[in-house]
Amino acid sequence: MNNKVKFKGPMKHFMRWPLYLSVLVVLLDLLVFIVSVKAGILVSVGTVIYIFIAVQLFRYHKPLIINDMIAFANQYDVVEKRMLEELALPYAIMDMEGRMIWSNRIFSEITGRDQFYKKNISTVFPDITPDKLPVADEPEISEMSIHFGDRIYRVSMQRVTMGEVVSHADILENMSQNVSLIAMYLYDETELKEYIQKNEDNKLVVALAYLDNYEEALESVEDVRRSLLIALIDRKITKYFSNFDGLVKKLEKDKYLLIMRQSSLETLKEQRFHILDEVKTVNIGNEMAVTLSIGIGLNASTYIQNYEYARTSIDMALGRGGDQAVVKDSDKIQYYGGKAQQMEKTTRVKARVKAHALRELMENKDRLLIMGHRLADIDSFGAAVGIYRIAMSMNKKANIVVNEVTSSVRPMMERFTGNAEYPEDMLLTGPKAAELVDQGTMLVIVDVNRPSITDEPALLEMVKTVVVLDHHRTSSEIIDNAVLSYVEPYASSTCEMVAEVLQYIADGIKIKSAEADAMYAGIVIDTQNFTNQTGVRTFEAAAFLRRSGADITRVRKLFRENMKDYQAKADAVRKAEVFMDAFAISECSAEGLESPTIIGAQAANELLEIRGMKASVVLTDYNGTIYFSARSIDEVNVQVMMEKLGGGGHRTIAGAQMQGVTVEEAKERLKDVIRQMMEEGEVS
Repeated sequence: MNNKVKFKGPMKHFMRWPLYLSVLVVLLDLLVFIVSVKAGILVSVGTVIYIFIAVQLFRYHKPLIINDMIAFANQYDVVEKRMLEELALPYAIMDMEGRMIWSNRIFSEITGRDQFYKKNISTVFPDITPDKLPVADEPEISEMSIHFGDRIYRVSMQRVTMGEVVSHADILENMSQNVSLIAMYLYDETELKEYIQKNEDNKLVVALAYLDNYEEALESVEDVRRSLLIALIDRKITKYFSNFDGLVKKLEKDKYLLIMRQSSLETLKEQRFHILDEVKTVNIGNEMAVTLSIGIGLNASTYIQNYEYARTSIDMALGRGGDQAVVKDSDKIQYYGGKAQQMEKTTRVKARVKAHALRELMENKDRLLIMGHRLADIDSFGAAVGIYRIAMSMNKKANIVVNEVTSSVRPMMERFTGNAEYPEDMLLTGPKAAELVDQGTMLVIVDVNRPSITDEPALLEMVKTVVVLDHHRTSSEIIDNAVLSYVEPYASSTCEMVAEVLQYIADGIKIKSAEADAMYAGIVIDTQNFTNQTGVRTFEAAAFLRRSGADITRVRKLFRENMKDYQAKADAVRKAEVFMDAFAISECSAEGLESPTIIGAQAANELLEIRGMKASVVLTDYNGTIYFSARSIDEVNVQVMMEKLGGGGHRTIAGAQMQGVTVEEAKERLKDVIRQMMEEGEVS
């Protein structure tokens, strides 16, 4: 057995030293023969005797040396195995399918399994599924975190090729390189995770809380009881956040600064900010319930940045209609609440301030580009016409950007394109408008505050001075480079807002009848003939436009439907499905229709007239995109519903778009959202 063992490397050369010396002696013997034959014979006899003795000694000592080496190797292996056995780090070996082969003592103690446990690792750690194991062709280490008992471990698994391990061993030098095992280590990170969690829990969270309708609520209660109402609201807010170890500091009569730990915030999230509903319960005879908006910022690099996050959040909460909490966690934004109907602001102070600011900006510019949203509706176009009239009154060049004309807007647009009173370049496409941009250009965005759905998004990057006028509730996607932003979700339409601006921006602006018709039509369409989102200021704006020459009959005639559109709308209503006894869901065919999305929206309005329906949604498959049109009266916030599908809008009017799915798949996603909202209590 020993004779068959082959040495290699330095050991091989060391064992052959007698052979090397014998060759040297033979060469010396040959040299002696050249000098003297007799001496050569004598040396030859000595050489033979030397070689004989060397061979005998080699044969005698080789087995002894080999046995000693084997004994050392065995002892080394025992020591190595002992060290691995007693290693403080839990260690195990598996095959590539995850079947256990061997584990050291501490691994066995932790898992409660024998060291030679032969079952799959998933029977010990259910989280380690086959897809989590290292792949045979990839050397990368696979890591994951698991819970086992009351401890948390980081599991590190690495593929080990056996061919590489034994490549220097003679006995196993021909082993296949494809034979692999998995070495697995367990790192106890329980304490580390606890410290990390404690650090996260104790992070500073900054919040701002504003009373949405402070002035209006006070006006609805007697003078002598107003101080009591304020005191009760202050006490309610202070006590609520004190229960969560929060600090409340009143900044102004209707504004509060809140500081709390992140763990407290998580509890508030779980309760879905119940304070929003509690504040509404404060009632000492006030006709109007007080509502609260909260903006929260966290996980910024500095405390100041957290405060800026909170300011951004409160602006978004107010821009979305108030009565809600907005949490900004770096780039992640979450919304809570928003159940109450937004109350109309009775004062026009803000409109007057914004009008004067807009005038100052326009005075320093040579040209205005006015742009609405993609597939412009009559509110977008009417508001653009109103801004156009302001520019004309100030002797500024102005152009309205419209890329695609829909059937809903075309009748009104034709009153301008074929009118000698207006220049031919009044309406321009986006690329044409881009050619006019210079340092003296100002861009006014109307009826949209999301850059991605503007008619020509490239203009937002090209123009330095951007103004936004919109009545839609804001989302996480906003136009962030606007020098002036006038977003009022209480307004019925952007045309209503522009009509107010027209009254304050300058004295004596003469509005032509076509312009008055366009803005009046925008209000009529967006309010569904003054039945939705309509307040006192809506009627005041309509009255102003009527005095300026708007004709109700003329507007009505312009927006009569053709037979094909009417039949498509009727068909969508006929095919409606009632979901969960409260939601009307249907689809509108785009075949043969010029503006199928408009028809879908009209069908959603019709479905809302059905008794018992809390909301209606119509889906339209048009040019590879599924368009959602959602409507409600007061029981469902369809803005929240559509935001969950990637869209947005108003509390009662909203929409979304979805690509890469079928109508049926889109319906299922919609139903999942409705179920979620019902479970979370977001449907009253």
